Amino acid sequence: MGSIRNISVGLPTKDGHVLLSESFDQMRCLRFHRAVGGGIEFGETAVQALRREFREELDVALDEVRLLGVLENLFEYEGQPGHEYVHVFAVRSAELDAVPLDAELVVLDEGGPVRWVPVDTDVPVFPDGVLDLLAGTIPATQGDHSTH
Repeated sequence: MGSIRNISVGLPTKDGHVLLSESFDQMRCLRFHRAVGGGIEFGETAVQALRREFREELDVALDEVRLLGVLENLFEYEGQPGHEYVHVFAVRSAELDAVPLDAELVVLDEGGPVRWVPVDTDVPVFPDGVLDLLAGTIPATQGDHSTH
C-alpha cells in the first residue's frame, strides 16, 4: 500500500500566464502541465518547503507567498496510483517576473521544462483545481480529485 504525500506548489503569474512544468504520462499518452513544487519534509512547514523547492528546482527566491487553499489529489501516473494533499500558493518572485513569456526554464534537479502557460490553456493542469483556486472559483479546501 502506498502512502499519502503532503506537497507544496506555487503558482507564479504574469500577464495572463502561469509558470508550470511540462510532463508526459507514457501509459496514457497524455501531455500535461503541473504546478511547480514538491514534497514537504519532516519538520518543515508548507511555506518552507515551497521556498526550498523553488530554490532547488529553478534557483529563484520567492518574494511573496499566499496560501490559496489545500486540495486532496487522488491520481494515477504511469499506471501507479497516487494520493497527496496539495498546499497551493500564489507566489511572486522578482527573478521570475524578469523571465520573458516565451522563455523555457530548465529544472535543476529533475523534471520537464518550465514555461509560462496561458491560464486558459486546453492542456490539462494538475493537480486538478489549482487554476480554479488561482481564479478564486472553488473553496479553499476540496477533495475527491481523481485524475493526474
